[in-house]
Amino acid sequence: METEILKIFDKHQNYIGTAPRAEVHRLGYWHEVFHCWFIGNQDGVDHIYLQIRSHRKKDYPNLLDITAAGHLLADETVRDGIREVKEELGINIVMEELIPLGIVSYSAMSENLIDNEIAHVFLYETDHSFDAFSLQKEEVSGIVRIPFSSFFELWSGAIDFVPAAGFRIQRDGSKMKFFDHFSKNQFVQHVPAYFEKVLGGIQNYLERKRQGE
Repeated sequence: METEILKIFDKHQNYIGTAPRAEVHRLGYWHEVFHCWFIGNQDGVDHIYLQIRSHRKKDYPNLLDITAAGHLLADETVRDGIREVKEELGINIVMEELIPLGIVSYSAMSENLIDNEIAHVFLYETDHSFDAFSLQKEEVSGIVRIPFSSFFELWSGAIDFVPAAGFRIQRDGSKMKFFDHFSKNQFVQHVPAYFEKVLGGIQNYLERKRQGE
């Protein structure tokens, strides 16, 4: 995976060539990613879905993160990014089913990488049950759904924990369902500007939908 070839961009987001993924993260080149957030309504309550990153992941193992996401390779367009949903979650969807939330550019740094991402962000409204998910175990170890209002309040600082129902994949491949509460430090820490734009976009979509009803 570290040898994947990505398109790279300068700080003004002008295309400047290609580079292996490991070099992109080592040197902090800007690069494109695809993000897809799932939402759904259960018993009149809007929920947002998150994946539990596999313990095998090099970066951010076991943390909660975007429902499906991944890097766009050098020979891929944004439309090709939808493959991430099938690969990670086992859910077949087409691009026309997605709601665009825009492009969010942001930087994140850790001991292992400099991650300058140009994120193409989309929303998918799902009615899939947990049984419909078939996870790529190398990438994803479970799925949770959280009331959207609670998730929004967590990232705005109004509350410290959110309730979540979900499942984890066991060693024998079975799904163990659970209910728990999670704090902010159990999520991948995307920068506040990312969450502000994405969660604001989801909130606006849900409000427009309610008004349409």
